[in-house]
Amino acid sequence: MPRLLLVAIVCAWTAPALAYSHFGTGVGTARVHWDDTPVRWFATERGVPGVTASVFQTTIARAFATWQDVPTASIEFAFAGFTAAEPFDEDGLSAIGFQDHPEMDRVLGATTFLYDDETGELIEADIFFNSIFEWSTAAGGDPDRFDVESVAVHEIGHFLGLGHSAIGETELRPEGGRRVLGSGAVMFPISLGRGSIVDRVLEADDIAGVSDLYPDGNFENSTGGVHGRVRRGSAPAKGAHVIVFNPRTGDLIGGFALGDDGGFQILGLTPGPYVVRVEPLDDADIDSFFALDDVDIDFLVTYYPRLVAAPSGGVGDSFDVTVRPK
Repeated sequence: MPRLLLVAIVCAWTAPALAYSHFGTGVGTARVHWDDTPVRWFATERGVPGVTASVFQTTIARAFATWQDVPTASIEFAFAGFTAAEPFDEDGLSAIGFQDHPEMDRVLGATTFLYDDETGELIEADIFFNSIFEWSTAAGGDPDRFDVESVAVHEIGHFLGLGHSAIGETELRPEGGRRVLGSGAVMFPISLGRGSIVDRVLEADDIAGVSDLYPDGNFENSTGGVHGRVRRGSAPAKGAHVIVFNPRTGDLIGGFALGDDGGFQILGLTPGPYVVRVEPLDDADIDSFFALDDVDIDFLVTYYPRLVAAPSGGVGDSFDVTVRPK
């Protein structure tokens, strides 16, 4: 059975990466996913100052429940016990725990996967939390520590097969890296900082992503989608970030124009009209987004001039968004 190892990280100060997307999409393999549920996971036996192994396990279980409780998704998890195994050991166990990685001084946590390259079926996924940082499980957060549950919810999104979300806004720090000014998804790759507990709660983009990957029986019939192309003249604006906004609910859900013709499709939408915005990925390393070498970032932010309808149980008519060069 062909097997590949994939690593995803969440950083304290880095640059944005993938939006409502799934690992495997656009990189020549099936979408990475679990076939059998409940998915069994283990907690390591080691805690850190302020977080015992028992409290850590309880917190991780709560983070798993956040994803399991999405009503339009059909994924379940089961705690299988404590283990002396370490995250990132290729041992068939999905282990979650603390490890000391001082060389990764901007990385709060990371997830690795072992999966079948032909089917995308996950065989093992491990998560580590970097113990060089100070951690907290306080109900209201701790202003001097990073929140275990918030980072766990993000990393479990990767554990499920989700990529990063690009729905967020950052600014450059004088000392290097980026500061988050606003985020519209738990799967945004940059931490909101010490003390923040905002990412304990999923946003619309996260819910659409996991529901599309693990749909429940009624998801496809009760939601809709939009699809189209992003064009710059006669050429595709490949890799453009496409965001749809529901003016009634305020939901933001994103996707990318990854088709050879600049095509995109965004599913899991509440039926109704949407505002469509297209923007370039021009403030980060494109290589961290896609396994592509022809991403177009030389265009202006553009709104489609009309509302686009997402019908119940299907996708609306295809439309083109024409962008202008900078």
